[in-house]
Amino acid sequence: MLSDVTTPQDLDDRFRETLAALPAAQRRRDPADPVTDDAPLTGERLLELFDAQVTSRQLDLAGRWLRSFGEGFYTIGSAGHEGNAAVAAALRPTDPALLHYRSGAFYCVRAAQAAADAAPTGTPHAEPAADREQAADGKQAADRQQATDEQQAADGQPTADREQAADREQAVDGQQATDPDPATEPEPAGSAPSAGGFAPYAEAARDVLRGMVASSQEPIAGGRHKVFGRADLNVVPTTSTIASHLPRAVGMGLAVERLRRLDSAGRRTGTEARVGSGAGAAHAPWPSDAIVVCSFGDASVNHASATAAFNTAGWYDHAGLRIPVLFVCEDNGLGISVRSPQGWVEATLRARPGIRYFSADGADPVQTYAVATEAAAWVRRHRRPAVLHLRTVRLMGHAGADAESAYRSPAELAEDLARDPVVATARLLAEAGVASGEELLGRYDETGWQVRRLAEEVLGEPKLASAADVVAALAPRRPVRVARAVADAAARASGPGAAAREEAFGGKPPELAGPLTLAQSINAALADGMLDHPQMAVFGEDVAAKGGVYGVTKGLRDRFGAARVFDTLLDETSVLGLGLGAGLAGMLPVPEIQYLAYLHNAEDQLRGEAATMQFFSRGAFRNPMVVRVAGLAYQEGFGGHFHNDNSVAVLRDVPGLVVAVPARPDDAAPMLRTCLASAAVDGSVCVFLEPIALYHTRDLYADGDGEWLAGYAEPGAWVAGHVPVGRARVYQVGSADDLTIITFGNGVRMSLRAAAVLAEEGVGTRVVDLRWLAPLPVADIIRESSATGRVLVVDETRRSGGVGEGVIAALVDAGYVGAARRVAGVDSFVPLGPAARQVLVSAEAITDGARTLLAR
Repeated sequence: MLSDVTTPQDLDDRFRETLAALPAAQRRRDPADPVTDDAPLTGERLLELFDAQVTSRQLDLAGRWLRSFGEGFYTIGSAGHEGNAAVAAALRPTDPALLHYRSGAFYCVRAAQAAADAAPTGTPHAEPAADREQAADGKQAADRQQATDEQQAADGQPTADREQAADREQAVDGQQATDPDPATEPEPAGSAPSAGGFAPYAEAARDVLRGMVASSQEPIAGGRHKVFGRADLNVVPTTSTIASHLPRAVGMGLAVERLRRLDSAGRRTGTEARVGSGAGAAHAPWPSDAIVVCSFGDASVNHASATAAFNTAGWYDHAGLRIPVLFVCEDNGLGISVRSPQGWVEATLRARPGIRYFSADGADPVQTYAVATEAAAWVRRHRRPAVLHLRTVRLMGHAGADAESAYRSPAELAEDLARDPVVATARLLAEAGVASGEELLGRYDETGWQVRRLAEEVLGEPKLASAADVVAALAPRRPVRVARAVADAAARASGPGAAAREEAFGGKPPELAGPLTLAQSINAALADGMLDHPQMAVFGEDVAAKGGVYGVTKGLRDRFGAARVFDTLLDETSVLGLGLGAGLAGMLPVPEIQYLAYLHNAEDQLRGEAATMQFFSRGAFRNPMVVRVAGLAYQEGFGGHFHNDNSVAVLRDVPGLVVAVPARPDDAAPMLRTCLASAAVDGSVCVFLEPIALYHTRDLYADGDGEWLAGYAEPGAWVAGHVPVGRARVYQVGSADDLTIITFGNGVRMSLRAAAVLAEEGVGTRVVDLRWLAPLPVADIIRESSATGRVLVVDETRRSGGVGEGVIAALVDAGYVGAARRVAGVDSFVPLGPAARQVLVSAEAITDGARTLLAR
């Protein structure tokens, strides 16, 4: 019957039957000996991996049990993927890992490794597999190559592969490192194994069960989602099902190497890259020779995010830059119901330039461990990317509600069942004489009982009970600390850092340069940020050698070096992924998206990855980032809709995202300082949306008046000029008693021009520059609107889904009873040339709208 191989009960029954039928070995094998004559695993170590696999399997069964009476809320399991326990065993607990959602066994092993790492030496897990020789060798080899790497990168030369002999030697070293510690006394030959091995995995099991029942005591997401993650385990939570975490992994790898370069250049103290830079970082540093591990399913190789990550890793490798990332593709042949064509995944992974390919059978724990050890050692030694293609099966369907009978035949399901990795490990243990089938079944039952006991315990734990509880970790705002950070930066710039600042600006700091344009002000503020934040990096398309398409980053690479200001390949997903990984690794990334329209290619990196990190980790992990985006419309004689995009709705829809739009040069610098401080202090993800048309604007009312220019504040004035997140700027024209115009960006200049015309007609106007589109400055909106009782919202985005809708909604929610009207862009893309004027807001339209409102 088909159900015999798909239901949890029958999977359990078949497992029992198989173990009960395992023949007894002719003699007992000493657990301290290799499980087979040439195996890199001892019987004792394999038994520990079996216990981790069994724990994962019992957690899957418990998840289905909890769901059966409405107390379990997540049933995507790891059954069939338990071979990843051997992958975890081949790594160090200090290697940061971003895990696929079928990583239950990996998570159990990692938890046991970390616990043993903190325990007295001599315990069975105290030394992670393959560490003893590789730890020193990998770090020394990487350090020896560093100077050469930097020269190759500067010259643009590809990195050559290491000689095969060195690879073979490293693989042998890795296998030798797995031998039992001579200081550890082995069990006498022929003795039976201990009755059960659940204890090292109990904490991990409780974590997983808490996630299944959405307990607020779950250690990483606190009941917000079921994820694999814990800061002390260096497991970064990811909710991705479609590879959106892969670009972040590439960014983490690149950041670890760049931070090492900064360390060696004396720009940072110490030898380790600290996770989550800034105040509040809660976890231990990653060693400088750590590698990043990122696992995903076979269907994900087809996703654009995976393609971007593989391409970026290979691109940088070809350019001579180091990215120590081990991708792990767990290939069960299915994406829910859609099959991966036979051979497609292998062909795809093998074809990736610059990424070393390894493969293993996930149902063979010895082979998986050996190959994973070799792959990890290769990445650690060479600091280059590799992929481990792990062939697995999927048991019990995609999730609890999945009816496999609709798309899989009984024969196909039976084939998968025959490759059950937990059964394979049990069979190997029995054949080797390490344990009998009966003894292994006893361990299985003991673990099942312990897991069920924990499941019953976590059922009574509290859930998130209010909206405030849910959003508490989303995007913390500590404005006093941010203001203090700005004040501290000012004190450093005018005090101990004054000489370095003067040198960086060539003896002429920007406050002495006279009135600046918006672009010049942003450039100066970026330079000041680089001086104050040693871990800050500016990168993107054309930002380094060219200095940006509009010259905003001109001269920064010459001042701060190619390690901190660098060009990226032309892929927005990868640009943001690099930023996400860099922020998590301890840097303060400032990536640039060249045009707002290009951001739409990569929105999920902000929504699904950046904005969710603190939410799904309760702040234990953060990815501080300030994304500079050139955008909005009104470029004269240039562009069309890709270079004049006025669509910002997708940004305002992302919970917790800060969206800043500076219009004036004297706002741009303090707002950028606020974003940098907020990222460093609170881990904020900020989008700094720069109006292209205002970059080089000099005049306000008439040609040559120079009234749009502004001076750059000296450090002593930064505190007084601080612009908190969510505070507007108000301009009063005439009496300012008759009308309130609420606007932002290009609308500020047009509204001030319209207000001047209205002033000649005797109308006094308040022009409110929102400055922040998220969060909106609601208090300022209400106050200034109530002052006149007439509100004209000038929205250069679109009428549908535009910023104006949010402003009007804020007024309605606050009980505003005055008159209100909108002037907004047409629901259209921005066309080329003079036709753009037909769909965009103009100063004349603002004036006419004001007159209509005043006539009511």
